[in-house]
Amino acid sequence: MQFPESWLRTLVNPSIGTDELSHRLTMAGLEVEEANPVAPEFSGVVVARIESVEPHPNADKLRVCRVDAGQGALLQIVCGAPNAAAGVKVPLATVGARLPGGMAIGIAKMRGVESSGMLCSARELGLSQDHAGLMLLADDAPVGASLREALLLDDTLFTLKLTPNRADCLSILGVAREVAALTGATLHEPVAAPVRPTLTEVLPVRVHAPDLCGRFAGRVMRGVNARAKSPDWLVQRLERCGQRSVTALVDISNYIMLLVGRPTHVFDLDRIGAQSLDVRWARPGESLALLNDQTITLESTMGVICSGDTPESLAGIMGGASTAVSLDTTNIYMEAAFWWPEAIAGRTRKLKISSEAAHRFERGVDFENGVAHLELMTRLIIDICGGEAGPIDDQIINLPQRAPVRLRLARCRKVLGIEVAQEQVAQVFRHLGLAFAQDGDDFIVTPPSYRFDIMIEEDLIEEVARIVGFESIPAVAPIARAIMRAHPESHRTAHTIRADMAALDYQEVVNFAFVDADWETEIAGCAAPIKLLNPIASQLAVMRSTLLTGLIANIRYNANRKQSRVRVFELGRVFMRDSSVADGPLTVAGVHQPQYLAGAAWGPVADEQWGQPAREVDFFDVKRDVESLYGVRASQLTFEAQSHSALHPGRSARILLAGQAIGWIGELHPRWVQAQDLSSAPVLFEVTLESLQSVSLPVVGELSRQPVVQRDLAVWVPAGVEVGAMLATIHAAIASDPTLAVVRQVRLFDVWRDPSAQSAQEKSLAFRLWLQDSDVTLDDARVDECIGRIRVALESAHQARPR
Repeated sequence: MQFPESWLRTLVNPSIGTDELSHRLTMAGLEVEEANPVAPEFSGVVVARIESVEPHPNADKLRVCRVDAGQGALLQIVCGAPNAAAGVKVPLATVGARLPGGMAIGIAKMRGVESSGMLCSARELGLSQDHAGLMLLADDAPVGASLREALLLDDTLFTLKLTPNRADCLSILGVAREVAALTGATLHEPVAAPVRPTLTEVLPVRVHAPDLCGRFAGRVMRGVNARAKSPDWLVQRLERCGQRSVTALVDISNYIMLLVGRPTHVFDLDRIGAQSLDVRWARPGESLALLNDQTITLESTMGVICSGDTPESLAGIMGGASTAVSLDTTNIYMEAAFWWPEAIAGRTRKLKISSEAAHRFERGVDFENGVAHLELMTRLIIDICGGEAGPIDDQIINLPQRAPVRLRLARCRKVLGIEVAQEQVAQVFRHLGLAFAQDGDDFIVTPPSYRFDIMIEEDLIEEVARIVGFESIPAVAPIARAIMRAHPESHRTAHTIRADMAALDYQEVVNFAFVDADWETEIAGCAAPIKLLNPIASQLAVMRSTLLTGLIANIRYNANRKQSRVRVFELGRVFMRDSSVADGPLTVAGVHQPQYLAGAAWGPVADEQWGQPAREVDFFDVKRDVESLYGVRASQLTFEAQSHSALHPGRSARILLAGQAIGWIGELHPRWVQAQDLSSAPVLFEVTLESLQSVSLPVVGELSRQPVVQRDLAVWVPAGVEVGAMLATIHAAIASDPTLAVVRQVRLFDVWRDPSAQSAQEKSLAFRLWLQDSDVTLDDARVDECIGRIRVALESAHQARPR
C-alpha cells in the first residue's frame, strides 16, 4: 500500500521525523518497504505568471516572455515551449536556482536576447516524464511562492508491505490508528455530520444470500454534476497513492476507500432498469460486462447485484459497465455493503482480474461503520458535485459474531519472556482501541469490527509485543545442555548426495514442480497428470511426475545460448496419482510424492583439452556415474533394456537395485532431440532418493599375501544374450560353489562379431577373471577347474560354447 506522509499526518501527527516514523511502523509489523521523496531535490523554483509573449527577433521557434515572479519588476525569459501563453502560471527557475541533476541557472543570452531564468516543464523538475511543454499550475497558485510549498513537494511516499491478516491497515485511517498507538499522538478520525435528506426516495434492495452479504447500506442522490472538476487536493492524494483521477464521482469513491478502507460503488440510477436491486448468488451461465471492458461468465460461487434478472455488478469485486456512472450522469445510487470474506476470496484469481475492492473484502472490511462512511462520501459529493440526498437504507442481515478473547497475564509474560505490568497491558489495549474487561489478572478483549486478525490469545500477546516494542525484548540465549546428534553412517542425507553429484562434475538446478501438460502426456508418458486448480501460467498447468522434462528444458535453454557442454542434476519431489495414499501431515490423499534424483549430460564428455581427444558423452559414461553414486552397492545394480517414452528405444534401460526397480537411464528419444533442436542426444538418468540413502558399510577383511592369478575366458553365445545376464550367472555360480570362492573379480573386456554370414547370429564375449586364495598359492589345476566350472554354468544357462 502506497500513501503520502502528509495525508497520514492530517489524521495523526506525532512529534517524530520521517525516518523514526518509518522505523516504528516497521518494528510494529507494518514493514515500510520504501520511503521515497515525492520530488527530487531542487531549489530556487517559484510560481510565476506569464504577462506577455512576443516573438524572438532572431529565432522562429523561440519567444520572449515577460514574467511576474513576485519580485516587483517583470523578468525577461526566453522560452521555446509551444504552450507558453499570456495569463498562465508556470514554474520559474530563477537566477541561482539548482535543478535535479545539479544544473545551475544563471543569466544567459539566447540568440542575442538576455534570459533571466528558465521556465520549466515537469520532466525538467523530475516530477513526471511530460516534456511536451511547460508545466501548467493552478490559477490560484500564489505568484512568487516556492513551488515546493505550493505543490507540497516536501513530502514522502511510504510503501507498506502488509501481511494478509492486517486488512485494517489497507487505509490511511488504519495506519493512523497504529501510529497513534505507537506514539501516543492524538488520532483525528475523519467524520462528517449526517447529511439531512431532502429526498424521500429509497431504492428497494432485497438480499437473498445472507452468506454473501451481511449488511447492505445505500442512498439515492439526484441532481449531481458528474462533470464537476475534482479538487486539486483530492487528485493529488489519489495520484500519490497510485490512483489516477477519472471523474469526480469515481475519484470520491476511490478516496473513501483509501481513507477509511471502505470500498463503495456508485450506480447510475437511471440505468437501473427494474428500479430495484437484488443481491444473490449468480446462476450458472449468466454473463456480466465489467468496468474493465471484460465480459465474464458467472458461476454459482460468485455473488452479484441484479436489477431484475440482469446482473449489474460483481459483488465486492467490480461494478458492471451497463450501470456505470459517466459525465452525463445526474442521478446516482451509492452502495456500501459488507461482503463476507469467504464469499469473495479466490474469485479474482479464478477470473484472472485484479480489484482493489476484492483485495480488501477478501481480507475483511469494517462491518459496523458503513453508514458513517456513506455519510462521509455523501458530504464530499454534495460539496464537489452538488445534488440532493435521500435517506440511507441500512439493512443488517448477518454480521460476524466477535467472540471475546481472553488474555492471561502470566501466559503473556511467559511467551514474551519479559515482565509486563498489568497496567502496561491495559494501556496497550486502550491505545489500540480494543474494548476489554478485567477478570483478576486476565483481560477479556472484544475485537473491534475492523480487526479480523484477533481470534486467539496469541493474537493479543502479539499486540502487546508490537506496542511495547520488539526491541525492548532482550535477546537471551536459551540455556540447555548441548547434545551432539549422532548421524548414522549407513544413511546418506540429501545434502551429501548433492555434494557427490557436484564431485561428478554436475551442476545443481532447481526447476518448477509445475510443468506443461504436453510434457507430462507425451515425454513423461503420464496419461492422467495432476492438474492445478489455479495455475500461475498456462504452460505450468500440471504437477510433474518426473524430473527429466525439466532437465531437458535446461539443456535446450543452455544450447540456445551457445553452451556446448551441459551437465546438470536436480533432487526434488515428483507427484503421481496413488489411491492408496491417505491424508496426513505430509501427504495428500491420492497423491504419491517421492523424491527423485535425476541427471543429464550433453556435449563432450570432458572440457576441451590437449590431453585427450574430444568425444561426445555416451550411455556408458553416465552409467559409470550412476554406479559411482551407489559405491559398494554398485555390484547389486543391474540394467535391463526397456523402453521409456522419453528415451531412445534401443539405448535405454531400467535400473534395478537388488532386483527392485529404482529408475531409468538412456539417451533422449530422437523425436525429442529433434523437437528441442539439439545437435546431439543428451544422456539422462533418474533414480529414487530412497535407494541412494542407504549405504552398505565396508567390511574389514584380511589381505591375502598370495599372488593373484589372471585368466581369460572367451565364449560364443547367441546374439540376443545380454552381458548382464551372463555376469549374473557367473556371480551366482561363485556364490553357490565353495570351490569358486577364490574368484575375486570378473570383468568383460572384449566383444567381437564375425563378419561372415554364417556366424551373424552369434557374438564372442571375453571375460577376464582374477583368482586368489587367502592361504595358498593357486596352481594351474585348481585354476583350470574354476574356469571349467564357470564355463559349464554359462553353457547351461546361455548356450555358450568355447571360442
